[in-house]
Amino acid sequence: MTKLRVLGVDGCKDGWVAIELHDGAFAGAHIAATLPALLAERADVDVVGLDMPLGLTEAGWRQADVAAAAALGAARSTVFRVPPRPVWLEEEYEPAVKRCREITGQGFSRQAWALRNKLLEANAYRNIARHRLFEVHPEVSFRGIAQGRSLASKKTWQGQMQRRDLLLEVGIALPAELGAAGRAGPDDVLDAAAGAWSAHRIATGQATSYPDPAEECAAGGTIAIWC
Repeated sequence: MTKLRVLGVDGCKDGWVAIELHDGAFAGAHIAATLPALLAERADVDVVGLDMPLGLTEAGWRQADVAAAAALGAARSTVFRVPPRPVWLEEEYEPAVKRCREITGQGFSRQAWALRNKLLEANAYRNIARHRLFEVHPEVSFRGIAQGRSLASKKTWQGQMQRRDLLLEVGIALPAELGAAGRAGPDDVLDAAAGAWSAHRIATGQATSYPDPAEECAAGGTIAIWC
């Protein structure tokens, strides 16, 4: 019987880290410097859940970020507002903020700007990808699993153990040994696993989109965060 194969992918210091699930259970961990390299040998994957903004507006803020932040409540600050596409064409933060103010009337954070290289890489890959690529947000995913239970920051020991336990509750047992992927930070691995949980839900028709329905993207396709 053919297994349902999905990947959850998160950026990390060495590029990208992925957790692979087969029929919802852990099946492997991968790491690579680029998305094409990571996915090149995984043509049989049904869905990829990617923790990176996919799809940009031409003007105004993405409704996906607004809706996901609202769903997270007290943890809303973990969702960065993603500026319109012209802002990302700037090469330095200060000119980008100026451009953002011209378009939206507001600036944006350095944390969001730190996503620039991977954001551009992910969106360029989305345009040519053979895979079904969906944007996910790990904190939205983890709170979906937690079903109202409060979570400590993922940067703390307590927060990381809570998230590992949540993954176990939904049948995702992360082993201590992940091979080369073990070079990634613990929070990146946990985030990739949460993305894989959402990818499985997408593949099985159980996922929710923020917003619902998804926002139309000027460049084609839609913009949504899936859980």
